[in-house]
Amino acid sequence: MYTPPFFKQDRAASLKFAEARGFGTMCAFDGSKPIASPLPFYLTYAADGTPQAAFHVARHNPLLKLAGSDASWLLAVNGPDAYVSPDWYVSPDQVPTWLYQSVHLSGPVRLLTDDELSVQIDTLSDKFESWLLPKKPWTSGKMTAGRLETMKKAIVGLVMNVEEVEGSFKLNQHKSDADYAAIANALSAGDADARQISDLMRQARPQVFADDTNMLEGSAP
Repeated sequence: MYTPPFFKQDRAASLKFAEARGFGTMCAFDGSKPIASPLPFYLTYAADGTPQAAFHVARHNPLLKLAGSDASWLLAVNGPDAYVSPDWYVSPDQVPTWLYQSVHLSGPVRLLTDDELSVQIDTLSDKFESWLLPKKPWTSGKMTAGRLETMKKAIVGLVMNVEEVEGSFKLNQHKSDADYAAIANALSAGDADARQISDLMRQARPQVFADDTNMLEGSAP
């Protein structure tokens, strides 16, 4: 991933982001063209600390034919993104751009055993069901044994041994405080992704918005 120094994220921050997102696009090269599938995943760590991305695909997914070799796959994990108009800057002579968060994990992928797949299914559902609390979490134990086994035969578990971690969070970190604040304020009136980018910018450089906070507090009854 091309990442200018201003936007580069360290390994820990990149892994934390990927784990929090839990969804990305897995890509591999079959010798003539790229193969890709969007999928959920979770991260675990080997005894030596190496990150591992666990996931599964449909049994007929062409990615399966590429698993088990030394070739590196790529898992692209993206967050919110937003277009920035040059009209929003305080400074003149700006150009259109796009702000975003993105992490790339890469490494070889191996097949999981049936027992490992069972653990993976439960771990994945536990992860995402926890997002729905206070809803009582769904578990595979709610399914009849025969139905669960039939469903499991339709998928294959895999795990990536993550050898490289790359993170790029482009949030206008290289801009002046005035331009930075102007863009964050403009994005706060946009769609859900734009508002998320605005929030991230405010969290990254809170001192720029201190006057806004003080004004709000001063106007409170």
